[in-house]
Amino acid sequence: MTEAVIELTKQLITKSSISPNDAGCQALIIERLNALGFCCEEINIGQTKNLWAYHGQAEDETLIFAGHTDVVPVGDESQWLYPPFSATIDAHGQLYGRGAADMKSGLAAMICAAEDFIKQNPQHRGRIAFLITSDEEADATDGTVKVVEQLMARHERVDYCIVGEPSSDKQLGDQIKNGRRGSLTANLVVHGIQGHVAYPHLAENPIHTFAPVLNELCLTQWDQGNDYFPQTTMQVANINAGTGAENVIPGDLKVQFNFRYSSELTDAMIKQRVCAILDKHPLNYTLNWRLSGKPFLTRQGTLTDAAALAIKTLTQQETQLSTSGGTSDGRFIAQMGCQVIELGPLNATIHKINEHVAVKDIIILKQIYQAILVKLFG
Repeated sequence: MTEAVIELTKQLITKSSISPNDAGCQALIIERLNALGFCCEEINIGQTKNLWAYHGQAEDETLIFAGHTDVVPVGDESQWLYPPFSATIDAHGQLYGRGAADMKSGLAAMICAAEDFIKQNPQHRGRIAFLITSDEEADATDGTVKVVEQLMARHERVDYCIVGEPSSDKQLGDQIKNGRRGSLTANLVVHGIQGHVAYPHLAENPIHTFAPVLNELCLTQWDQGNDYFPQTTMQVANINAGTGAENVIPGDLKVQFNFRYSSELTDAMIKQRVCAILDKHPLNYTLNWRLSGKPFLTRQGTLTDAAALAIKTLTQQETQLSTSGGTSDGRFIAQMGCQVIELGPLNATIHKINEHVAVKDIIILKQIYQAILVKLFG
């Protein structure tokens, strides 16, 4: 393939940027953006590489293209049809490689869309920006969240953001993510008294004391959801107790459970309700919380309409707005008060063995991004 966007995608895939290692991806991107006249600022924190780059004036209406260069581990490499960092295109026009869909094809499409748009519109309105990190697939602590803090502190203007995450379901562009649920994890330790199973009166089994609490947590309806989000769900991720010996009552029980919650609730409301349930029972416990992200929503407006029109024009299909799925870095960028959507390739193979994306979809995705730029700033 001679398409520039395909060549750039392949170049990015061949760099084994397992999170938080960038493996030279951002250096390649900076080289491309510098050639276009972008102002590039590296904001590296710890092992994480971050890039903030823009073309245009700071006071102008601003669109951010956001994404990440890091990928998840490849798993059992022997199960791959092709080496996971070889960026192989098969006879059916599928490009294989770790990060092909999540999200190096999206990055390449964004960059090439900006290249072509700026070459055709050197005096364009507005400001085009990139916010790229190498810490999305791992802890997400030194990446986009930290860059956003700096951008907000210096009052950078941001009006729109397109996150290039793989949002499509069955066909390219059939879904746009215009929001995400919040994610809150509870790490609970129920304290008992270790002892011999033959002498339960001398011990206190934390599994037994927690069992009715778990049942109540699982049966609780946290909310009804709303027009944009499904109802809040609670799922137990891990339960662990015991010494490994069959004749020992455990001293502690560790339980981890996660809430994916709608905009009907806040993290404070969930914490309060969980503690109320725990305190109804004779439990001695320690509880710690981790808030991964608050829910956010972009209602139908300028950005969603521009994206829907571009998708309709280039794919002849209507797109649907969706808030399903997990979290993304959009949750951090939304704090800047801008319109945020996620728009990228199919998500069917992300994080899987033999991750791949259709070559034709990468080309069309680049055209969609460019059409959005034309609509907003042309």
